[in-house]
Amino acid sequence: MPGEDELIQQRREKLARIRASGADPYPPRVRRTHSSAAAAAAFEAWEQDGAPGEAPAVAVTGRVTAMRDMGKAAFLDLRDGDGRIQCYIKRDTVGADAWAALADFDLGDFAAAEGPLMRTRTGEVTVDVRAVALIAKALRPPPEKWHGLEDTETRYRQRYLDLLGNAEVRDIFRTRAEVIAAIRRYMDGHGYIEVETPVLQPEAGGAAATPFITHHRALDQEFYLRISLELHLKRLIVGGYDRVYEIGRIFRNEGVSKKHNPEFTMMEAYEAYADYHDIARRYESIVANVAQEVLGRTVVRYGEHEIDLSPPWRRITMREALIEHAGIDFEEYRTREKLLEEIQRRKLEVDPGWSWGKLLDEAVSHYVEPHLIQPTFLLDYPKEISPLAKSKPDAPGLVERFEPFIAGFEVGNAYSELNDPVDQRERFEQQARMQAAGLEDVEMLDEDFLLAIEHGMPPTGGFGMGIDRIVMILTGQTTIREVILFPQLRRRE
Repeated sequence: MPGEDELIQQRREKLARIRASGADPYPPRVRRTHSSAAAAAAFEAWEQDGAPGEAPAVAVTGRVTAMRDMGKAAFLDLRDGDGRIQCYIKRDTVGADAWAALADFDLGDFAAAEGPLMRTRTGEVTVDVRAVALIAKALRPPPEKWHGLEDTETRYRQRYLDLLGNAEVRDIFRTRAEVIAAIRRYMDGHGYIEVETPVLQPEAGGAAATPFITHHRALDQEFYLRISLELHLKRLIVGGYDRVYEIGRIFRNEGVSKKHNPEFTMMEAYEAYADYHDIARRYESIVANVAQEVLGRTVVRYGEHEIDLSPPWRRITMREALIEHAGIDFEEYRTREKLLEEIQRRKLEVDPGWSWGKLLDEAVSHYVEPHLIQPTFLLDYPKEISPLAKSKPDAPGLVERFEPFIAGFEVGNAYSELNDPVDQRERFEQQARMQAAGLEDVEMLDEDFLLAIEHGMPPTGGFGMGIDRIVMILTGQTTIREVILFPQLRRRE
């Protein structure tokens, strides 16, 4: 078997030969009348009409994925975005020059073929070619495993090869596009206005996360890539919109795992005159409706589990869940020292310098989340780890917040939004004191946001939905890299 370098050299020689013949191996335009699927549908419709007159003639295009030389005839398979169509080429029909040119075709090239449709003896709809031409020469051969690229490193680094070799991967990303379109239809149909807010922000607010930092040369100012959509969307509620949403990219300078990518897609939505109970109903309705529209069902398979996405979802407080799954009542461990001692006693590995809230979050992640397989809202979080949520009137120290979980991981976040500017400033200042003490993952104080809500923000409910994780659930993928076309990877040396 020739090596890759030799194969590339052979293709370059063919390219030179094509150019020397006067043909253009990369023509500026091409005639196409039908996709592969449309061509097959046109032929089947003609058959159903009783095959009147001549069979439909088509001009099709696509990448060459198979070539079978039969002496004085040949078959080519062309694959386009809709599928594959077979082309039957006879030397006597296309002429000596076109037949000779086929010698310079390779797998991976793009070609165009024209002619009437027919059925072969095996029953396959096929183009009976009258004219065929090369329309883009591929200088590199396709992956060795053309019909199933398996090397994970290559799949993620060269996603185009993954898409070429794996039809199921193409289906995942079609589903992702359909999910996002269905979410938009739902939101637009329920009175929400889609908006766009800045990616570059002077303050990285709306979440407790480490931001990426960049420099704006014209303004000579440091900016952050946004870690959330929240604070700008709530400014729009102040400005008079009742329902707004945005689907956008979020950037967090944090670790990479099966559930985390530094760049991911989030939808956030805010609704005036709603609270977190209203938002919980909204959230479960969106997910169930999208599943029904895209998949035709609300029960999905995820690993060994059958997950029912239909409302109502289970509701349980964080305190109840920790008691149920770990025997920890966080109200009995209200100081950092007490909670750290209890966690260390249980041999759970944590950083001794973590805050009370970070320790609690780790306990929930370890003891509770793996049990939340069926859709569940975890309600009523401690105030210390929820600086943007409204306090519960009947439960001092807690806020009206929930996080939705499916298949053992979080897929969003939601609050009754804090609209008291005095309370909000105090919470931001508390976060600033925590940052000064050396904690990184805290909320940044945003004076312009405080100025906005000092003008008055109505009672509001809001939520964030992790689009990538919802797509994971709906497509049965266990790692986020399978639903992001171009995940971040360490640079190759």
